[in-house]
Amino acid sequence: MSKEANARIKINKLLEEAGWRFFDSDYGLANIILESNTSIKQKDIDAYGDDFEKVNKGFIDFLLLDERGFPFVVLEAKAEHIHPLAGKEQARKYAKGQNCRFIILSNGNSHYFWDTAIGSPRQIQRFPTQAEVSANIDFKPDTTSLTSEIINSDYIALTINPTYKDDPNWQENKKLPFLRKYQIRAVEAIKKDVKKGKDRFLFEMATGTGKTLTSAAVIKLFLRTGNAKRVLFLVDRLELETQAQKAFERYLKPDYTTVVYKEKRNDWRKAEIVVSTVQSFTKNNKYKRIFAPSDFDLVISDEAHRSIAGNSRAVFEYFIGYKLGLTATPKDYLKKIDAKSLSENDPREMERRLLLDTYNIFGCDSGEPTYRYSLLDGVKDGFLVNPKVVDARTEITTQLLSDEGYSVVKPENDEGEEQEAETEDNFFVRDFEKKFFSENTNRVFCETFIKNALPDPVTGEVGKTIIFCVSQNHASKITQILNEYADTLFPGKYDSDFAMQVTSFITDAKQYTINFTNNNLSGNNNFNDFYKTSKTRVCCTVGMMTTGYDCPDLLNLCLMRPIFSPSDFVQIKGRGTRKHNFLEEVKSPTLKEETIDRINAMGNEHPSAVWIEKEDKLEKNKYKLFDFFANCEFFEEKFDYDEVLQLPAIRAPRGKTQGPMPSGDAHETYQPDFIRTIEEEDIGFEGMRIDRMYFNMFEEEVKDNLEIAKLAKKEDFDAIEAYIVNHIFDKPQEYYNLDKLRRATKVDRRLSLREIVEKIFGYIPYFKSKDELLEEEFEKFDSRVLPDEQYFIYAKNFFKSYITDSEFREIIENKNYALLNTNPNGEAFRKLPSDLREKIPEYIKDYVSLNRFMA
Repeated sequence: MSKEANARIKINKLLEEAGWRFFDSDYGLANIILESNTSIKQKDIDAYGDDFEKVNKGFIDFLLLDERGFPFVVLEAKAEHIHPLAGKEQARKYAKGQNCRFIILSNGNSHYFWDTAIGSPRQIQRFPTQAEVSANIDFKPDTTSLTSEIINSDYIALTINPTYKDDPNWQENKKLPFLRKYQIRAVEAIKKDVKKGKDRFLFEMATGTGKTLTSAAVIKLFLRTGNAKRVLFLVDRLELETQAQKAFERYLKPDYTTVVYKEKRNDWRKAEIVVSTVQSFTKNNKYKRIFAPSDFDLVISDEAHRSIAGNSRAVFEYFIGYKLGLTATPKDYLKKIDAKSLSENDPREMERRLLLDTYNIFGCDSGEPTYRYSLLDGVKDGFLVNPKVVDARTEITTQLLSDEGYSVVKPENDEGEEQEAETEDNFFVRDFEKKFFSENTNRVFCETFIKNALPDPVTGEVGKTIIFCVSQNHASKITQILNEYADTLFPGKYDSDFAMQVTSFITDAKQYTINFTNNNLSGNNNFNDFYKTSKTRVCCTVGMMTTGYDCPDLLNLCLMRPIFSPSDFVQIKGRGTRKHNFLEEVKSPTLKEETIDRINAMGNEHPSAVWIEKEDKLEKNKYKLFDFFANCEFFEEKFDYDEVLQLPAIRAPRGKTQGPMPSGDAHETYQPDFIRTIEEEDIGFEGMRIDRMYFNMFEEEVKDNLEIAKLAKKEDFDAIEAYIVNHIFDKPQEYYNLDKLRRATKVDRRLSLREIVEKIFGYIPYFKSKDELLEEEFEKFDSRVLPDEQYFIYAKNFFKSYITDSEFREIIENKNYALLNTNPNGEAFRKLPSDLREKIPEYIKDYVSLNRFMA
């Protein structure tokens, strides 16, 4: 059977499953017309020019009718091997001729639904019913009211207190949030895009620039103008969920109700704003079983490339309407990364994929977000501060960072005789506190930090600090060492409260982060009764305080671990960028005056790195970023970003130590360690450049080929594949071929040339891994069958195993069920009801190509 015919059979079945009828029945009259003549008027042909000629002579594959029998939906069908979006413009012309608002694009395996009144096609797992399409008609956004809405600095303040201007004491009685100019520009950017017919937007805003307040303004804009009835705000962590709820209640509560979904599972419909973690929706695909696609007209994804990663994207795409993504990580961080050199599990490859996908999802294929406000912009405008980078490398870490690594000679054999050939193990920066342990190095880190930390400008004690460690055990070690130093340097002052471990192992760790922000972790007023600051000065964490944590009076950040993720680096760096007036917590006028006089007397050399704007303001204008693993240098080499660092690339002589090798090839060294180099550099207003992009050589050759360009314009993918095989493959000098391209991508499954071509021309953002494809295929199955939640996990395991495990598949096909007792996937089969045992293999045979999942 041809690919075209097979696609038609699948599409017919999908239409019937969604309740559309090819023939009259007891359920109603037929509402599908096959191969309908386009019947496009001459004026429409004239409007499109020569490109419209062939459409006028063509036929609509499937024309779906509404309840009155009028043209309702144009369904453009493509063969299985052609991407559905290849028919986008053709379908648009057909729909215009039929006066249809809605379009479905499908090749039988993947499908897109397009409400042309709102924006771009969105991927769907099943065809919508007639009623579901009709529900979209009831909500036709009034974009005129949205684009004409006036956004001033008091847009949110007026929601909280509409008459604040009439109160002469409003500034003293209550602090009202006012939008900054760049936040207004962000909202205006959405208005402009809506006017252009776009429905997806992406804000790229640096940490500390008020993404939540800006989101509140966007939410008010859509709700107030009737372009949304209900808004979903998605986050990827529990603490961000609570934080967002409180923020929206503060900004919008008088007019709109905000709820956290898991707290109001049976009452969420009463709220205009629903906040949820993605995880609450993805567990057993609950979102499909609880919500209709039209329940949310605006979906906002906080930390977008995290909260729509993997199968979380299905949640995001499920809902119809406008989509806004928020991110602090620029796509430009990817511009120098060599994807060919990365393995599938390399965190940089994961970040690369997430960021590329994020920009694609939000309609920013060019790499330009809807609105950008960078750290550089924030510093120039006086809202954020840059770090003073402290690059400190010990003798041991210098060797770990070197190309040769830290070399350890293996000991003599059990008989005490020398081995015939000297063998050695090399450890690198990734191994620190995982396979390579050095107590002395950790002590050097701590001592260097305490000696060089920025002090609190009021009390002179070590300024508030977050230290990012490799692991929870590493955090425990660093906490202990710091408290030992504090007992020696400040006897009787801290009683082991100087540093505290704040990780998921620790009970009440989340509350500790709140207390640290509120300056009451382990109490306060340790040095002066008239100044409130946390007794605990240092929080040692791994990842808990990386994103969404707001503590403006932080003066030091320490990277006691290597970092390979650009988004993690941006987030960690962002913890210190907020400004803070230290005199806000001073309760004594005398202490204020004494502090100001003392610092003024010290002048510019004062180590607190603060400046005085006026008598009641002592504001930080920088913070220290201690970098013990050359992370800043790594990102400067691999990415251009907002802060230029000129740091020496030191390579130590290859070191060798001899000692016992513990099991697992781990090594603990007792070699004394010392700081080899320490460099401090203030980052100026020039910031860091961000301007490179990776292009594969093969991609460049294909895109630059004029013949292929002509074929691409016609969207003739069969011809493109044939041209590549005949004119590009196996030719000097590169000798490109499919096997080499597959190996170069380092994907854990088999790629087709069609998939490679689709990637080159932007139909897919990257090559999905085997597990990503399995999740995607199961999503389609789940959307159509919706098995009971109690069987969800077993159905997924059965589904994936049937595709990837040939032995399991053979057992099921031959019905040799006794063999399942020794097969690890047997439990999934036994737990499922008989109908699912039959449906899953049938569905896979009809809709899933097993060839894609082969290595």
